Amino acid sequence: RSSTPSHPSASQFHPPHRPNPKMQGYGKDLPDALLPYKNKLTPRFFEIREKVLEFVQNVVNPALPTYAAQAKELLKTVDHPTKCPEPPILNDLRAQAKARGIMNLFLPEVSKLSVLEYSPIGEILGMNPVANLAMNCTAPDTGNMEVLERFGSEEQKKQWLEPLLNGEIRSAFAMTEPGVASSDATNISTRIERDGDEYVINGHKWWISGAIRPECKLFILMGKSSFSGPLHKQQSMILVPRDAPGVQIVRPLAVFGHEHDHAEIIFDNVRVPLTNMILGEGRGFEIAQGRLGPGRIHHCMRSIGQAELALAAIVDRVHRRKAFGK
Repeated sequence: RSSTPSHPSASQFHPPHRPNPKMQGYGKDLPDALLPYKNKLTPRFFEIREKVLEFVQNVVNPALPTYAAQAKELLKTVDHPTKCPEPPILNDLRAQAKARGIMNLFLPEVSKLSVLEYSPIGEILGMNPVANLAMNCTAPDTGNMEVLERFGSEEQKKQWLEPLLNGEIRSAFAMTEPGVASSDATNISTRIERDGDEYVINGHKWWISGAIRPECKLFILMGKSSFSGPLHKQQSMILVPRDAPGVQIVRPLAVFGHEHDHAEIIFDNVRVPLTNMILGEGRGFEIAQGRLGPGRIHHCMRSIGQAELALAAIVDRVHRRKAFGK
C-alpha cells in the first residue's frame, strides 16, 4: 500500500507564504550526507541528478500554478475528489521528462542507476510531488512495474508494463485485507482457484491505494492459490484488470476523517485468463520480497524529502513571524 495521494492538492503549491528553502538536496553541490559514498557514485548519477534539478526548477515549478488551476476545475466535474482525473498539463510535463531521459529512474534496468544512486533522486522527488508524477516515479506503480519487469512474461510486459512505463495508465497493489493481520501475508484469505482455462478470484481487500482514480487500469493481487503444503508457497500474484466483471469498489477509506484514494474492494467471482498469473502458482512471497526491498528505500527517501521541506518552511516562518509588535 502507499501513502501517496491521488493528486497533490493545490495548497501544496501555493501556501500563503511559500518558503524559499536553501536545502542541500536542491543544491548543485553534492549533499554532505552523500560525501562518504562519493567513490560509489558513477558519472551517470551526477549527470542524471543535474538533469532532475534542472527539470524541477525550470519546468515543473513554473507549471505548478497551471497544475493547481486545472486540478481545481476538474474537481468541479466529479462527485468525490478521489475520482478526479489528472490535470492535462501533467502529460506535457511527462513528455518533457521523457525527452530529457529522466522518466522511470526508480527502475535500474531503465535508469542504469544503483539503488544508492536513486535514493537522493527520490529525496528530491519527495520535495516536489508533481515532479514525482511527471517522472513516473510514484507508488504503487513503481513496485508494480518492478514486478512486471523482473517477473512478468513477455505478453504481460507488452500489455501492462509498456503503458505503465509511458505514464499512460496507473495501477494498484491489492494485498491488505480486513479481519486478518495482513502484515503477515500468510494470513491472506483471498482465493485464486483454477477453473479450466481461467482463474476465479474471490476476496475482500481494503486500503488499496490508487484504486479509485480513473487512470487506474490494473491490480496486482496477492491471494491464495493453495491451502495446503509449505506455508510460504501457498500465495500467488495475479493480474486483474480494474474493469473485470466482479470487481466492486466499495468506498474510499478515511485517515483522520479525510477520505483518500485508499479503496475497499470486493472481488466477486472475478475471472481472468491463466496467462495473468505472474511467474507461477505459489511464487507470491518470492515476488513480494523483490518488490518490497527497493520500495522501502523509495518511500523512506521521499519521506525525508518531504520532512526537509516541512522543516525549511518552519525555519522560514520563524525568521518572518512577528508577534506583539516584535
